[in-house]
Amino acid sequence: MKVVITGANGMLASSVREQWARIRPGDEMVGISRADADLRDRAATFSVLSKIAPDIIIHCAAKVGGIAANVAHPTEFLLDNLLLDTSVIGSAIELGVQRLLYIGSSCMYPRDYRQPLVEGDILAAPLEPTNEGYAIAKIAGAKLCEYASGELGLTYRTIIPSNLYGPKDDYSTGRSHLIAAAVSKVHAGKQAGASSVEIWGDGTARREFTYVGDLAEWLVGAIEEMGAWPPVLNVGCGYDRTVTEFYELAREVVGFEGGFVYDTSKPTGMRQKLMDSAVAKGFGWNPSTELRDGIARAYEVFLADASAAPSEI
Repeated sequence: MKVVITGANGMLASSVREQWARIRPGDEMVGISRADADLRDRAATFSVLSKIAPDIIIHCAAKVGGIAANVAHPTEFLLDNLLLDTSVIGSAIELGVQRLLYIGSSCMYPRDYRQPLVEGDILAAPLEPTNEGYAIAKIAGAKLCEYASGELGLTYRTIIPSNLYGPKDDYSTGRSHLIAAAVSKVHAGKQAGASSVEIWGDGTARREFTYVGDLAEWLVGAIEEMGAWPPVLNVGCGYDRTVTEFYELAREVVGFEGGFVYDTSKPTGMRQKLMDSAVAKGFGWNPSTELRDGIARAYEVFLADASAAPSEI
C-alpha cells in the first residue's frame, strides 16, 4: 500500500511515520511537507499527488497556533486552512483516491456546552470566539469528507483528537499549545533563575491532552478498519486537568523551583472541552501513556533538539 501523509514534519505526522515503519514495514509512505509543495495551491497539490498515486492520504497538514495567534490573525487561520483542505481533499477526489483520513480538532465543538462532548455536538451551538476562524475551517474540511463519502462512495473519515503533546511538539512563541508552552516557559524560567513564570488566565480552565505516540500507534493499527468508522470519531484520553495542573507537572519534570503568577487580562479560551471517545474504544482505542511520563519524554526530546534551544524560545 502506498500512503501519503501531509504535514510530514509535524508532531502527529512524525509519530505516525515512525509507527508506520515499525508496524507496517512493507508499505510505502511518502511524506509531503512545505518543501515539497504549497498545499494551499490546488494545481501544485494535484501535481504532486498525481505523481505519487497514493492508495490512502492521511491529511495532517494545518495552520495551527496558540490563543494569541488565533485572536490576532483569524482571517489567516480561516483562509489558509480552507485553502489547504479544499486543495488536498479536492485533489484526492479528482484523482479518485479511495481513502482519506482527515485530522480534525476539538476546537470544532461548541463553547460552554455539555461535557463530555460527543460527535453529534458539532454545530449544535456557537463556537469559541478565540479560535472561531480555525474551527470553521476544520468543520468545513470534515463536512467535505462526509459529503464525498456519501455522494461519491469514497472512504473519507475524520478523527478528532483531543489536544496532543509529545516529541516534536512546537515550542515556538505564539504557536505552542498549553503543554509545550508550559514546558518552554518553565524551562526558560529555570535557565534564567526566575522566581516565577506567567500563566494566562486564572489557571482553572480545563484541557484534555493525549500523548501523540498513543494516537499514532492506534491509527496505524486500526487504519484498515476505517471504512467501518462513523464520519467523525473522537479520540481523546478521557480525562482533563486544569491549566495550573499542567504547569505543575511541567515544573516537576523540568525541576523548576519557582512559582506562578496569573495574568487574568489574557484570554483563556473555552473553560472545558472534554470529549467522549467511547465510540473509538469499540475500534480498539485505548491510550495508555501517563501524563507525567509523556511530558518527561517530550522534555527529553526538547532538550536534545537544537531547534528548541533556550535562545529560540
